[in-house]
Amino acid sequence: MAHIKQTPEQHEVVVIGSGAGGGTVAHVLTRMGIRVTLLEAGPMLNPLVDFKEHLWPHDVDHRGAEEGGGVYFGRGEAFGHFNASAVKGGWTLEGEPYTVAKGSDFLWFRSRVVGGRTNHYGRISLRFSDYDFNPHDRDGLGTNWPISYEDLAPYYDRAEAFIGVTGTREGIRSAPDGVFQTPPPPKAHELVIQKASHKLGIPCIAMRRAVITRPHNGRPACHYCGQCGRGCLTASNYSSSQVQIFPALETGKLKIIHSAMAREILTDARGRASGVVYIDQESRREKRIACRVVVVAASACESARLLLNSRSNLFPNGLANGSGTVGRFLMDTVGLGMAGYVPSLENLPRYNTDGMSGAHLYMPWWHWEDQARLGFPRGYHIEIGGGYNMPKVGTFHGAARRHGYGRKLKQQVRKEYGAFVRFAGRGEMIPNNLSYCEIDPEVVDRWGIPVLRFHFKWSDYEWKQARHMEKTFAALIESMGGKVIGLTSHFDRHGISVPGTIIHEVGTVRMGSDPRNSVLNGFCQSHEVRNLLVCDGGTFVSNPDKNPTLTINALAWRASDYLAEEMRKGNV
Repeated sequence: MAHIKQTPEQHEVVVIGSGAGGGTVAHVLTRMGIRVTLLEAGPMLNPLVDFKEHLWPHDVDHRGAEEGGGVYFGRGEAFGHFNASAVKGGWTLEGEPYTVAKGSDFLWFRSRVVGGRTNHYGRISLRFSDYDFNPHDRDGLGTNWPISYEDLAPYYDRAEAFIGVTGTREGIRSAPDGVFQTPPPPKAHELVIQKASHKLGIPCIAMRRAVITRPHNGRPACHYCGQCGRGCLTASNYSSSQVQIFPALETGKLKIIHSAMAREILTDARGRASGVVYIDQESRREKRIACRVVVVAASACESARLLLNSRSNLFPNGLANGSGTVGRFLMDTVGLGMAGYVPSLENLPRYNTDGMSGAHLYMPWWHWEDQARLGFPRGYHIEIGGGYNMPKVGTFHGAARRHGYGRKLKQQVRKEYGAFVRFAGRGEMIPNNLSYCEIDPEVVDRWGIPVLRFHFKWSDYEWKQARHMEKTFAALIESMGGKVIGLTSHFDRHGISVPGTIIHEVGTVRMGSDPRNSVLNGFCQSHEVRNLLVCDGGTFVSNPDKNPTLTINALAWRASDYLAEEMRKGNV
């Protein structure tokens, strides 16, 4: 029998998970004077040791050929060889398996470090549009949110103003304007892409990205090293660890318990959350802490797993799961990537195109007004790539195949360097009953905790959307006088991304007005357990074409304000 250690103190608010949601909750509550205990499954982050920015390929073994574990597109960016990422995690974690049901595909990326995925994500920060909150009213598909854009807009303002987001005010309905810092100028190849997009009637505007271009809250402006994916010692890009959690520690109101793998949430005789049981990974002992409030922010699927594993006589199907919807309506972003070669970009004068990590421009959805004629619901935005990125293993493999070696090879490499462009579509998935996660009854992890089993199916809606992306990307490349090279994502199969590989999984603990078909109310509070909140992507009712992190920040900020007031009133 495992040794269980009972912590004698009564904690005020326990937050499980330290990413965008957990970090925001810790930041907001501690600034209000509320004591927060943060549980993180991974180790404490030490930027001076863990961040790998400013490394050259020759600084690592095999020039980085084995870094990054292959190419994937996630959170708006393409990370691949010589990534040397700050993340402690990945697609496969030793001793932490998950299973996938027969006939399904799903890949689950998990982060294990204080700050979670915000230490290394692309930082694309897009607001949902007004129409994104009532999708069912538009086309009869999916479910409306219990909140509106107007409810969340003040919290978008607060999140953008605090973390720092670049952008320009454009007045485009699909891309609501926000509180912006000045964006960096476009790169040369982006101006060529922008000209082609305008020719096709597609807007191409400054990317909204959580990287600051002027000093802000004690953080210096970005110095454009282009290595955001490996961490940022200056904290010029947003991560919950450096921007929210470390400052919260300085208030004296935050306690971090790292390397703590949450197993279940305990409840009392009234059905209220009363504590958390976790495994201390360093001592390998099971411990529990008592608390007044539990906020789950472990990421959509991990939070669903925790709730489903928290069974009791009062909650036989899992905590707060009287509706049976915990784990249901799992969604990921629809993804497709294409590369092209543009002769007009050959042999241009070389210059540093690192800038911010990723593109300085993007294309918001432009067909929201004439949806009916498209043949599929909803839409997507387009992310772009190209330029003189740091050469790495595999960069010039195409030239090597055609020209062998020697002077001719070098001439071809120099000619083609910077002449390739890339487009990546990021589109909305319609929630369906065939995409969900559940507890696998036969498999446990190294800590004895039952693991998730995934079921996932793209529908014809998503496949048709991907075909529209493919045609659009080809038209853009050809409008530039270029030639289509082919699909680019390593995980593309049958012309659409493998589920999970965009790393935008949401929707497993959704909010709603009716407790019969939702888990949470509009403030991310459980319908059934008043002192339980969920503050991550699991709360999403739909998954619009916007990257989810900024909305997680805003929802968590709104939920924190609500929680603080409910605590003041004695309601929780």
